[in-house]
Amino acid sequence: MTPPHNYLAVIKVVGIGGGGVNAVNRMIEVGLKGVEFIAINTDAQALLMSDADVKLDIGRELTRGLGAGANPDVGKQAAEDHRDEIEEVLKGADMVFVTAGEGGGTGTGGAPIVASMARKLGALTIGVVTRPFSFEGKRRAAQAELGIENLRDECDTLIVIPNDRLLQIGDKHVSVMDAFKTADQVLLS
Repeated sequence: MTPPHNYLAVIKVVGIGGGGVNAVNRMIEVGLKGVEFIAINTDAQALLMSDADVKLDIGRELTRGLGAGANPDVGKQAAEDHRDEIEEVLKGADMVFVTAGEGGGTGTGGAPIVASMARKLGALTIGVVTRPFSFEGKRRAAQAELGIENLRDECDTLIVIPNDRLLQIGDKHVSVMDAFKTADQVLLS
């Protein structure tokens, strides 16, 4: 008879784009253990500031490390261009959380690519994204809705956190930064 062995699930948390990388950084700050953190961004400067276990600078030729300029097509292309590198960092995962702030470029365009790859590798794939504040404008909101729909098709489960709602559940004097911290609590739970 084979003795039972303790098998721990391999969990990877991927933050893609500015919002996703910030969420990963806050999880690292509070000391979340037992997961591998991966930061993926087209903004090389922002990536340097991350304490993630793995940092992946995507779209180097496309954006020259300057970000996707809030263009989801650029974010998608950057992720497509670096499929092999992304696949390499996702390998071996049993569960992958993909987190992003919807409405911008890298996260909105790249998150569905990352989620699709994680699923193809056999990982349970959970998306956790934020919907932009209404004060961020109609264009960003429209991009976010399209990004959410694209991501929904690639995940086993998708959790969408409306940023406006975060301000409503706190007191009237809650800052935007505190609202983002509240969103990150969902990932920590």
